[in-house]
Amino acid sequence: MTDAQRSGCPINLSLEVLGDKWSLLIIRDMMFGNRRHFRELLTKSEEGISSNILADRLKTLLEQGVITREDDPTHKQKGIYSLTEQGIELLPVLAQMAAWGYKYLPVTEELGIRARLLSEGGPKMWAEFMDELRESHLGAKRRRRSGPSVGERLQAAYESVVNGR
Repeated sequence: MTDAQRSGCPINLSLEVLGDKWSLLIIRDMMFGNRRHFRELLTKSEEGISSNILADRLKTLLEQGVITREDDPTHKQKGIYSLTEQGIELLPVLAQMAAWGYKYLPVTEELGIRARLLSEGGPKMWAEFMDELRESHLGAKRRRRSGPSVGERLQAAYESVVNGR
């Protein structure tokens, strides 16, 4: 434990990495929105993060091993951010937070649909989605299942609500 840490409590240590106003939202956008570039994370989030805060949080998440950054082969000045295994394993935490928020807070229908589906799907769905994230962020091979992926099902449900179907 370093002097900068308040205690060795696992909840405290987790909050020291993820407990600010923005870090979990950045991870959410990478998981559920497949936002992998700085500009996408900056401009496509509902909450409106500022560029200096985004840069600071990305730096912290990189330093803590939650995400990685590689140069984008299509553009020399861009980077592609990816979740690490640590980041991917935050999915159940986000799913539980979303389920709690869906149950107790005035969420909008379009932004709550994913929370409802993840809650209903439970750990089996979370594990399948984590495998999909491992494939897209870590390059891991996974066994193909028939039908749409979890990510595709969540996106389709969101679009269905947005389009009023």
